Amino acid sequence: MTYQPIPVPPRDNRRTLRIVLIVVGAVLAVCCLGGAVGGYFVYGAAKEAVGPVREATTSYLGAIQSGDHQRAYDLLCREERERTSLTEFSRRWEAEPRLVDYDVAGLTVNNTNGRVRGTATVRLTTATGGTSTQVLTLVKEDGAWRLCG
Repeated sequence: MTYQPIPVPPRDNRRTLRIVLIVVGAVLAVCCLGGAVGGYFVYGAAKEAVGPVREATTSYLGAIQSGDHQRAYDLLCREERERTSLTEFSRRWEAEPRLVDYDVAGLTVNNTNGRVRGTATVRLTTATGGTSTQVLTLVKEDGAWRLCG
């Protein structure tokens, strides 16, 4: 008499596939959620870093645009104010075509060996219709961002 092995019932591959799909879906959901939360915090940190640079730049250009040279002069760094008097600063801006519009196109903030600097790339439009792109340098001085150079 020969012994016949009992046949093993075939595995249900659908159950295995379902488990794999559930695990993969859960991992993807966690990754997407983690990416979204991480992106939110990175965006917030970047905005916090460049926000004050944007504010100082728009304050300065707004003062120039409105002809308030005293306010614009007060937003300059100490080195610039020592190099240029308010009268000379005003005379220089009055000799230029009047600024009618500006757009802050890009901002950067760098910290090199503890010296914090920022740059603002701006597009300026004058009353004569001329446009130019300039890069303004800002430094953090006594806790405030000031235009310098």
